[in-house]
Amino acid sequence: MSPRSRLARSIPFWILVAGSLASAVYGTLVVIDKTATMTTTLTDGSATGIEVYAGQAWVTFGAALVGAGLIGLVASLFLLVAASFVPAPAVEVIEPIDWSAEDTDELEATESAEADAAAPVADADADVAELVKN
Repeated sequence: MSPRSRLARSIPFWILVAGSLASAVYGTLVVIDKTATMTTTLTDGSATGIEVYAGQAWVTFGAALVGAGLIGLVASLFLLVAASFVPAPAVEVIEPIDWSAEDTDELEATESAEADAAAPVADADADVAELVKN
């Protein structure tokens, strides 16, 4: 199983990709719609100044959106290529786990060690309590 790259889990990267796609698609729709409107109204002779002159401004705006979307997509592709050159960090195995060891034996050894460590403290507490009584 290969680990996923950090870029694939990056929220800003996916925002860049989604925003670039949305900008390019919306810009393309604006350009196609306004160009089609200008073409039909100019060819049938019913074109007004609003359709022609405002249509040109809308086409320019749509073209800017398409350009920004394409630049964003190229930037995201560049990030993908750059991320492929960064090696994945190596995982260092400190010591292998011994699955053959009995867990209960280790637990009993730990509990007896804790009991041995607590015994002098209990004796000291009893001595202090005896001194306080006197």
